[in-house]
Amino acid sequence: MDRLYVSADIEGVCGIVDWKETEIGEAQGAYFRAEMTSEVAAACEAAVASGVTDILVKDAHGSGRSIDPSRLPREARVLRAWTRDPYVMMAGLEPSHEGVFFIGYHSAAGTAGSPLAHTMDTNNVAVRINGELASEFLINAYIAAHVGVPVLLLAGDAALCATAASVNPNIRTVAVSEGRGNASISIHPALAQERIAAAAADALAADPRRMLVELPASFDVSIHFKQHWLANRGSYYPGARRLGAHEVGFSSKDWGAVMAFLFFVL
Repeated sequence: MDRLYVSADIEGVCGIVDWKETEIGEAQGAYFRAEMTSEVAAACEAAVASGVTDILVKDAHGSGRSIDPSRLPREARVLRAWTRDPYVMMAGLEPSHEGVFFIGYHSAAGTAGSPLAHTMDTNNVAVRINGELASEFLINAYIAAHVGVPVLLLAGDAALCATAASVNPNIRTVAVSEGRGNASISIHPALAQERIAAAAADALAADPRRMLVELPASFDVSIHFKQHWLANRGSYYPGARRLGAHEVGFSSKDWGAVMAFLFFVL
């Protein structure tokens, strides 16, 4: 494998439990930006050792400026900030990429797998695709499938990792923490990095064709917002429908159309 894509978030890295720990302007955030960088670096270094020669890393948290690029191997390029297109956390993904890693990912809005569980932002309480609560991992795995790129690895909280089997049972997973109410039990960060590196090497040694995610034949999407006016605003998107005071929906057989809906409404 020559070309790899990595999408990295922060709310699913080892040890994180509070929103302040995710913010660049907060002193507490410095440690977790370093941990995010370390986990991404572990995955990238394992990929290079496995023969990967080109890695595109999407810094996919907040302002898109959390990763320290100097700590990544030279084979890694970093896409920082936001392209402002429907690919969002998967910006820059191309059909020529041969696999995707997800690092630092977290449980979905409406679930209890992480004290920081959410989907894309904190303005909603649930995003559903075909009736099931949707995580950022699921949305982005579908984007990878839309482009035709296999999903090789997921690292994040245990509850999210448990959902990977329903997406594709061959995806390698590394659970670095386990949510307990508004708290979390995490493994040691050095162990998290070691396990991510080992899982990355294992995934790259496997047949990537077995890790292609199958897209559903059609998509019925709903977003339940905290504020009713957000649902009202979203209902004006072409093809959207108001499902309730706080909820808006959209249906399509085309995942690209769903991506656009989520980009403009979510």
